[in-house]
Amino acid sequence: MIFDLHVHTNYSDGLFTPKEVIDLAIKKNLDGIAITDHDTVDGIETAIKYNNSLNKGLYIIPGIEFGCIHLNEEVHILGYFIDYKSRELANLSNKLKESRLNRGLKMINKLNHIGIKIKKEEVKSLANENLISRSHIARVLVQKGYVKSIEEAFNLYLNRGQPGYVEKVAPNVKMTINIIHNLGGIAVLAHPGLLKNKTIIKYCINNNIDGIEAIHWKHKPEDIRYLLNIAEKNNLIITGGSDCHGRLINGDYLLGKYYININNIPIMKGRI
Repeated sequence: MIFDLHVHTNYSDGLFTPKEVIDLAIKKNLDGIAITDHDTVDGIETAIKYNNSLNKGLYIIPGIEFGCIHLNEEVHILGYFIDYKSRELANLSNKLKESRLNRGLKMINKLNHIGIKIKKEEVKSLANENLISRSHIARVLVQKGYVKSIEEAFNLYLNRGQPGYVEKVAPNVKMTINIIHNLGGIAVLAHPGLLKNKTIIKYCINNNIDGIEAIHWKHKPEDIRYLLNIAEKNNLIITGGSDCHGRLINGDYLLGKYYININNIPIMKGRI
């Protein structure tokens, strides 16, 4: 059973609606996907209802991607099979969305002060409700000709150390893993091959992370080998996903190109 376990919708910083994500997943002949929007589960109910109406056999795992800060790096933790209707989660998500909005507005102001003239209305027009992300700001920078690509926008203006960057308010790694477990979920370290300080992986293991995302479109073959070795030594779940945000990469969408056979993950297969 082929599952893409890392997919975003326009309820965070993806371009596709939940319905469009599902249509594409079915077109790609996937058996299932995990919807893992940043700091929110607002798109999951829409996705599940639409998917059920189609009756095409696609399975949706309710998930989320939390952003943490540890050792001056962003660390992303994926939560799978969470109780997405939990009141505790709703309260936390609302706080995180509010902080994301405030952070986005501060970044816009910083860019304005260095002569990058973008407006909050332009950014909000690309976002769903009030969840502004760096990706939304990056898209406006591309549209207005300040940069040629989203990657360039991050590298020149929006990454840590760049003139438009504002530190995010985020739960710590240990707290995030505990939250996911309290929600009945499985906690997985997202794209660990991108971490500059690899000791963060060991820190997550020491704080009861359940698995690591070894398969990711930005991971090099040597990253994958390194992560598979860590997973084997520490008895961790090995997951994979495209981290699809709906952008065309080399003429195609990433959805379904990076995946895992969930039959090889008994703890997840059992839940399905």
